[in-house]
Amino acid sequence: MTQDVTGELGRRERQIMEIIYRRGRATAAEVLADLPDSPSYSSVRGMLRHLEGKNYLRHEQDGPRYIYLPTSPKKDVRASALSHVVKTFFDNSLPSAVATLLESRKLTRDDYERLSRLIEEASREDEE
Repeated sequence: MTQDVTGELGRRERQIMEIIYRRGRATAAEVLADLPDSPSYSSVRGMLRHLEGKNYLRHEQDGPRYIYLPTSPKKDVRASALSHVVKTFFDNSLPSAVATLLESRKLTRDDYERLSRLIEEASREDEE
């Protein structure tokens, strides 16, 4: 199940999800330690339960602690988030989004070569 993190979550919920994806798994105390302008520990636990109820997280028990893990792979969430951005800000035009990215920052030779390979592979797949 792919989650659309950008469209359905509030700012603090997105921050929590980012922390858990970065860490791979986290306790409430670890999330609290990584949050900017940290709320209370009980608030973080409540938000984690809320995200679990929305099926963004699941937990495993480790003694008295809960360890929270994402329910969807980061790759799936990235694709969903990027799709949302392309749809919202680029009228669903992938070429416009890619052009904006290419114009907005310098790329290394390796970056250009990697992108060229990916475009060529995608082109071959479309021909099949």
